[in-house]
Amino acid sequence: MKIVVISDTHMPRSSSKLPERLIAELANADAILHAGDWTSMDVYPIVSAYAPTYGVSGNNDGPDIVKKFGLKKIVQLGSCRIGLIHGHGTNKSIATETRAIDAFKGKRLDAIVYGHSHTPVLKRIAGGTIVLNPGSPTDKRRQPRYSFAIMRIIEGKLVAELILYDDKS
Repeated sequence: MKIVVISDTHMPRSSSKLPERLIAELANADAILHAGDWTSMDVYPIVSAYAPTYGVSGNNDGPDIVKKFGLKKIVQLGSCRIGLIHGHGTNKSIATETRAIDAFKGKRLDAIVYGHSHTPVLKRIAGGTIVLNPGSPTDKRRQPRYSFAIMRIIEGKLVAELILYDDKS
């Protein structure tokens, strides 16, 4: 199973369309995860035309997006459980990654996916849980490259990779 993971698309402000590099991977995805900051509900039909799409809302999303997706969820894909959250909060002294991990404390998860910072992260924490921030495919901010991620479930095990690229067109 191939899962394309995106966050912080910020459309249409940051881009009027999805980048070709991302579209190439969406074309054969089995599922898509979006970790919030869609900024327009118009993004959902574009993304979900490729594969079943699971998402959460972010701090730049309006009430329609919050109502549709909520703020956090656990998605079951194949044999894997993935916690999905944007990661924003009011206490600026707590790192986004810490907030995301703490939001799922006590839950057995194969991965925690978050966004908000636009900073790509891929690592494993104690217990083997993957912690993944796909960055942004359209708004790299202070990052050198645009990014998203691909997760695969292979023989019941979850693996992930970051996809980094220079051109968002």
